[in-house]
Amino acid sequence: MPVPFADLQLQYQTIKGEIDSAIAGVIRDNAFIRGSYVDAFEREFAAAAEVAHCVSCANGTDALYLAMAALKVKPGDEVITTAHSWISTSAMITHSGATVVFCDTDGATFTIDPAAIEAAITPRTVGIIPVHLYGQPADMDAIMAIAKKHKLWVIEDCAQAHLARYKGRMVGTFGEAATYSFYPGKNLGAMGDAGAVVTNDADLAEHMTMLARHGGLVKHQHHIEGVNSRLDGMQAAILSAKLPRLAAWTEARQDAAKVYDAGLNQIEDVVVPELAPARSHVYHLYTIRHPRRDALAAHLNANGVQTAINYPTALPFLAAYARFGHRAEQFPNAHRDQGQILSLPMFAEITREQQDEVIELVRKF
Repeated sequence: MPVPFADLQLQYQTIKGEIDSAIAGVIRDNAFIRGSYVDAFEREFAAAAEVAHCVSCANGTDALYLAMAALKVKPGDEVITTAHSWISTSAMITHSGATVVFCDTDGATFTIDPAAIEAAITPRTVGIIPVHLYGQPADMDAIMAIAKKHKLWVIEDCAQAHLARYKGRMVGTFGEAATYSFYPGKNLGAMGDAGAVVTNDADLAEHMTMLARHGGLVKHQHHIEGVNSRLDGMQAAILSAKLPRLAAWTEARQDAAKVYDAGLNQIEDVVVPELAPARSHVYHLYTIRHPRRDALAAHLNANGVQTAINYPTALPFLAAYARFGHRAEQFPNAHRDQGQILSLPMFAEITREQQDEVIELVRKF
C-alpha cells in the first residue's frame, strides 16, 4: 500500500470542523493582523510550553533572530551551535552579526556534544544554541552547567520538539529563551509559516515583541528600530484549534516509534533512534541509520513508501560555510550521519498496517 511521509490532508479531515470554524471567525472579525486570535494563541502556547511569555512571529527562523537581537548579539561575538541541523539556526547567528561556531554531535542522539561545546569556547563566545533535533532533547544539564561556568546565554531551538521533556522538565524552559517553528509539517503546524519565541524573562519578552512589531508595542510609537515579523490572525486561529490535540498527537507518534523500534531493531545494518535516559522524544522525525541509505531510500520509494533525508549535508560542509574551510575530521559524527540518516514516514495518524508495510520492505532490502 502507498505510505506517505506525512499526511496533512488526513490531519485536516479529522479536525475539519474546528479548522473551518477558526478560519471563518478570523474572516468574520477582520482579524488578519495581530488582534484577539493572536493574543489568545500566545497565552495558550505559553501555558502549553510551561513558560510565562510567548512572543509570536512570522516563522521559526525569525524567532531565532529576535531572540539573539534582544540578547544584544553583536559583530565580533561567537555563538556555538550544532553541526547537524537545518540552516536557520546557523544563518541567524550570522545575520545577528556574530560568527557561528559549529560543534559535533554526540554520535548517538544526533544532538550537540557538550564536550565539544566546552572545547569550542573562546573569550569571544557569548552564547550556545542547542537544537533538540528530530524531537529528542539535547543534554540540557551538561549544557546549562557549561553556560553557567562561562557566563553564556542559552537559546533552545525547539523547532522540532514541541512538548518534549528532559528529566520531566519541558524543553524551552532551561535557557534565556527558546524558539519554535509552526511550519505546516511540524508536530504543531499552521497552514502557512508561523513561529514563536518563549521566555520567562518579562523584559526580554517585551524587547522581542517590540523588535517583531517595527520597534513598538503600540502602532506609530516606535521606541527602537524593529522588523516586520508578525504571526497573522488566520494562522493563530488554526494553531489554537490544533493545540488541544497536540498531547494526543505526541503520544500517537511515540506509540508509532515503538512499533518501528520493535520491527526494525533486529534487521541487519539498521540502527534505530537511540533514546537517551530521562528524555522524552516526540518524534517529529523517525530517523534510522543505514550504510546504504540512498539505495534503501530508492527501494522504499519505488515501492510506494515516501522517505526523506534530513539533512543530506551537515552544516559545516555547505557551500554557505566554505569560508571556514571545515574538514570532515573536525565533525566525525555529523560527517558520518549526513550519509546514513533516513527519515521514515511518521505522523500521528499512521496506521499499524502502514508501518508493517514499511518494516517488511526494509527487511526485504
